[in-house]
Amino acid sequence: MIEFIAHNLAPIMFVSLIVFLLLGYPVAFSLAANGLLFFIIGVELAPLSDSINLSWPLLNALPERFWGVMSNDTLLAIPFFTFMGIVLERSGMAEDLLDTIGQLFGPVRGGLAYAVIFVGALLAATTGVVAASVIAMGLISLPIMLRYGYDRRVATGVIAASGTLAQIIPPSLVLIVLADQLGRSVGDMYAGALIPGLVLTGLYMSYILLMSFLKRDSMPALPLEARTLGSGVMSLVVALVVAVGIAYAAHLYLSPTQGENADILGATVGVVFIYFVAVLDRLFRINALSRLAQQVIIVLIPPLALIFLVLGTIFLGIATPTEGGAMGAVGALIMAAAKGRLTMEVVRSALASTTRLSAFVLFILIGARVFSLTFYGVNGHLWVEHLLTGLPGGEVGFLIAVNLLVFFLAFFLDFFELAFIIVPLLAPAAEKLGIDLIWFGVLLGINMQTSFMHPPFGFALFYLRSVAARVPYLDKVTGKMMQPVTTGQIYWGAVPFVCIQIVMVALTLMFPQMVMHYKGTGAGVDPSTIKIELPGLGTPGTGLGLPDNGGGLGLPGGLQLPGGSPLDGGQQPAQPNVAPQPETPSAPDLSAPPSFD
Repeated sequence: MIEFIAHNLAPIMFVSLIVFLLLGYPVAFSLAANGLLFFIIGVELAPLSDSINLSWPLLNALPERFWGVMSNDTLLAIPFFTFMGIVLERSGMAEDLLDTIGQLFGPVRGGLAYAVIFVGALLAATTGVVAASVIAMGLISLPIMLRYGYDRRVATGVIAASGTLAQIIPPSLVLIVLADQLGRSVGDMYAGALIPGLVLTGLYMSYILLMSFLKRDSMPALPLEARTLGSGVMSLVVALVVAVGIAYAAHLYLSPTQGENADILGATVGVVFIYFVAVLDRLFRINALSRLAQQVIIVLIPPLALIFLVLGTIFLGIATPTEGGAMGAVGALIMAAAKGRLTMEVVRSALASTTRLSAFVLFILIGARVFSLTFYGVNGHLWVEHLLTGLPGGEVGFLIAVNLLVFFLAFFLDFFELAFIIVPLLAPAAEKLGIDLIWFGVLLGINMQTSFMHPPFGFALFYLRSVAARVPYLDKVTGKMMQPVTTGQIYWGAVPFVCIQIVMVALTLMFPQMVMHYKGTGAGVDPSTIKIELPGLGTPGTGLGLPDNGGGLGLPGGLQLPGGSPLDGGQQPAQPNVAPQPETPSAPDLSAPPSFD
């Protein structure tokens, strides 16, 4: 029995970790305790198995591993983006966006649902925090949707699903963690995840469009009396046309001097122009634009500018993700101050929440380092690699099995736990099979997104449950008694969107170029066609224009350096223009008698 345990310590250790987690122990302490417990067992059983490489001096490596976690520059982006998201949520940006975009889409059946998805994508690109997005939209838009007759399952489902877009649309926190665990660039991970995030947003909107035809009464249009900004869509269209024209003219003007940057600078000129026109129009009551056009432009452009400040600088290579997060945090403070909502209480609560989340991530990562030290010491990584690479179907079988594993583990573990525990075990096998790790990371990120939506443990559902009405309440606008939202309605509303996320996983598998575009489309270069000529260094036609003396690059001794071994000081002088020496004859074979034929 002892020998069986010694030879199978890796799978026993992994199963024990799952048991610890299912019993409800904190993830960080489960990882660290499991690692230390099996380290002791492994040291005692090491003489019984060749696969156990553990000894007491190995514990001296832990301080160095902990220091590697705390000095990781990539993870420094997490507190920056968290702080930025919480400040923006406290500044009332979500409330302004939902009110304005809701009225813009109001005349359309299902318009409030479209507005929630659109704003969810915008909040995802500015905050990157699921909790902030779901809670903000649940507090603001859910009462409005229920007030005007939306089906409760549709309303709760679209709010929870739109909030989880912060999981996959950059600057997502989980993409930072996945890039760190996979050893890849955060910028590449962001670039790869951008198109899948937008496609998923489009799928959500397509579902609302379909439901607006199949169940017309489940999502009515916003009544006329609720559209306080009035009409004026044509005024907005004219303003956009003017902005595009100015942007194009600026592009043509700047092209001779700015080159490839002219399109970005031209777009910036057009956006800034129309923004100042809207601000001046409202300030001086010129009324050249409709109230709706004014509000949309003034409310929408600042968060779009913040998105460009953060993601644009990262994609253009101007800033690292950590620097982009720092600029985003400063930009969030400026936006909150411009709205007059930057108070010490806002800053204090944002700092407290940021510290709490950062400490949570750090302790999980430290616990994972303890666990991995022991797990690698018992060759657990080899066990997992052989288990996964030996699956039938090769690469396809591996991807199907991994996605099923992550999907079902997401019922019980959140995305941080999956990223720190499961991903480091899957990455070596994926790399050995030749799978691009950026594509693999985005695929896992989309799959992990379901962890927020799984009934009954989805965190997005918990966040929405915390702000949705539990008891009947009196609506302040209509004066009607509104029925509460039940937990069952929240769960059933999430099911269609979980199915949409599964469809998105399948689309990413079928069309990998959605992610692989991050590599660019530049033409490859054949190294055999490269020819370097340095004139004036010798006779032509001998590679580098140097005399060919049989020394590898036309030189004796390889690079015209003193001959001999590097170990004997290289004191033998070079011998140019010496004919190649004949090969030294091999020693005679003395193992057989000589022949005199």
